[in-house]
Amino acid sequence: MKFKSPENLQMLEIVEKYAELPKPLRKPLWQWWHKRMNKYDSGNIANFLNYGFEPLNGSERPQLQEHDETDRYCIQLYDHVVKSADLDSKNVLEVGAGRGGGASYITRYFKPKSYTGLDISKSSIEFCNNHYRKVDGLKFICGNAEKLPFPNHSFDFVVNVESARCYNDQRAFFNEVYRVLKPEGKLLLADMIYPAEIEGFRSLIKESGFKITQETDISRNVVLALDKDSERRENLIDGKIPRYLQNSFKVFAGTIGTSRYNNFATGVFQYYSFIIEK
Repeated sequence: MKFKSPENLQMLEIVEKYAELPKPLRKPLWQWWHKRMNKYDSGNIANFLNYGFEPLNGSERPQLQEHDETDRYCIQLYDHVVKSADLDSKNVLEVGAGRGGGASYITRYFKPKSYTGLDISKSSIEFCNNHYRKVDGLKFICGNAEKLPFPNHSFDFVVNVESARCYNDQRAFFNEVYRVLKPEGKLLLADMIYPAEIEGFRSLIKESGFKITQETDISRNVVLALDKDSERRENLIDGKIPRYLQNSFKVFAGTIGTSRYNNFATGVFQYYSFIIEK
């Protein structure tokens, strides 16, 4: 199957139904999308691509350095995912590191011994190694989530944020994470999912040998974050992205009024975080 540039296809439909596309299309589309992101935002203004998290009912929010405040809601998703884990002096792998903002945040605030960000997009890896080269203990490599390029028992923790749902072979991903984790190591995962798919997702995790020690429905937290962060996202897209692609990028970003936002707000999509132990 030959991959055609999405500029010649129905972009809104492709973005909305990415995970339902034929499997041979997903990886090249993801790579194409990241190339466009890196082209239009070479200054690394949008160094997070997740939907964000906001605590409910006045719950405690993480204390951030001033220069991180712009990305607060996206950072808070990473903080939610890892805050109960003791990453200090540990070896951590992030699968699906994207533009590297989460990897930088965790490395700077949680002080692991090493943090390796892996992504299938070569352009993203080049981008991350350039922009985060001054962060001690942090490195990025190109690789496939379904065939991790590491020896057995290499990591204490694996982080995966908004990435697993779109893999061609989720079973292979979970098996590979199990392989590279040390005994009693943990996978810290957050992702959106259709309600009808959640049981199958849990089953894949358990069939790979893992135990789910914590599962949290954070759908309301994600919607609240999008409510508060939508204006910033729209302004960034309007200022960086060519007009003919702006609506597609806004769907991807989940801004208020888009189909992606409405799916979260109405429960068509749910969002869960997991702590998963080997």
